Amino acid sequence: MNNLEKAKPDLRVLSLGAGVQSSTLALMIEKGEIPMVDCAIFADVKGEPQEVYKWLDWLETQLSYPVYRVTWRDLKQDILDASEGTYKAFTAPFFSKNKETGKKRMLMRQCTNDYKVQPITQKVRELIGLKKGEKRKKGTKVEMIMGISLDEVFRQKPNRLPYIENQWPLIEKKLRREDCIKWMESYGYGKPPRSACTFCPFHNDKEWQQIKENKAEWDEVVRMDRAIRNQERHKNTDNEYTADELFLHRSCQPIDEVDFDKSTNQLDFFNEECEGMCGN
Repeated sequence: MNNLEKAKPDLRVLSLGAGVQSSTLALMIEKGEIPMVDCAIFADVKGEPQEVYKWLDWLETQLSYPVYRVTWRDLKQDILDASEGTYKAFTAPFFSKNKETGKKRMLMRQCTNDYKVQPITQKVRELIGLKKGEKRKKGTKVEMIMGISLDEVFRQKPNRLPYIENQWPLIEKKLRREDCIKWMESYGYGKPPRSACTFCPFHNDKEWQQIKENKAEWDEVVRMDRAIRNQERHKNTDNEYTADELFLHRSCQPIDEVDFDKSTNQLDFFNEECEGMCGN
């Protein structure tokens, strides 16, 4: 069967992160430069900067197709609760430093799958008419449009579910992140904000500095950085990190003590973000 004979999918969805690449895709779709979708899905973990939510509010007014916002839980509150020992565990990949040996490492990352991928998958199931626990009909096909550009090609991964086919139009068009920004500016849209939780350990120092300029968001980041070193987090748990202190910054210093202009050991983890499983 050639491309012209390919069966029409049951659902065509844009995975919308409300950052540069997926916002560009959303508007390219609206302008007919990329085939139309049935909807977009934004997984809200309740931890994005306010400018991302404001941008998403505006973006929705530009689109003729629906944008569904889905939330599993409040990631920020879950982290604060975990620091008090009242929630099961941290799911974000915080940096850890052993107080006895000084050894540094990172916690396992589960937040992307738990708070983004799974809620999007559940919404897809709902949209194709599946109830909880119900098996899909044979031949069901969903196309998932992903906001990954050519400079992030290593994030290009197939979907874990056999009936969902990930597609990467920006890579097919050989567009890089900077090309997306130029495209947005050419239509007078301006540059979208980067989509990432304010407390994400994958921020580089420039991004931490930008967050610091917003007092309310910075105060919350400092609060969370202190909270994850609360020893109550080990309450009712038996894990290998009980002798470790946790930090948001790779230097394993309290975030409010880091000099971002002089820090040399904070790598840019942009390419590690979201494991290529959701759109930016």
